[in-house]
Amino acid sequence: MSAKLSSKELKSIFEKYAAKEGDPNQLSKEELRLLIQNEFPSLLKDQNTLEDLFKELDQNGDGEVSFEEFQGLLKKISQ
Repeated sequence: MSAKLSSKELKSIFEKYAAKEGDPNQLSKEELRLLIQNEFPSLLKDQNTLEDLFKELDQNGDGEVSFEEFQGLLKKISQ
């Protein structure tokens, strides 16, 4: 997957995975795992673990990742 995703493309990817279970506007840890494995597998190949990435993205600590929090992934991808 290209690191040059538009906001619309990123939102579409987010919604595709967020709709799998629970709140369709939030990613659970499992939904985030599926999204990263399928769309951004290189994110988990270095020192990052899913747990670390989830904690980093879940800024409000509610146990889910909103689209606004998910946009922090763009910063990781573009580094």
